[in-house]
Amino acid sequence: MSEPSVVLVDIPAGEAVDVAFLENLGHPVVICHGPAEGTLCPILSGEGCPKAEQAHGIVFLLDLERPQHRAILKRYKEALPEDVPITVRATPGQARRFASLLAGLEVWTHDPGTADLDRLAAEVEAADQFRE
Repeated sequence: MSEPSVVLVDIPAGEAVDVAFLENLGHPVVICHGPAEGTLCPILSGEGCPKAEQAHGIVFLLDLERPQHRAILKRYKEALPEDVPITVRATPGQARRFASLLAGLEVWTHDPGTADLDRLAAEVEAADQFRE
């Protein structure tokens, strides 16, 4: 039996996204609110991040205006297998300013809806089928 296709949702504390849709499709969801102000995220300190390491897909809703959040996204791109889909919410201005960081990732310039999450679930499932 294969392991469940976990989706990591990085979202600021106090914000919400409807994860029930992904869970109903059989994708357990793990929520991370990012590092507390003034602390370093474990993925940047070299400790690693078990949440990211178990993820088959990532929804990145953290604030791209914060340098540490951009560094986390950069680290995801470097450390995670290429077949792990990463989607990022960005304003149109951020999408332009951080185009090199966002290259190769799906970018949402809106809050994700059912269609967005369905597409991510399909990408996760497709990657799982071809993963050894």
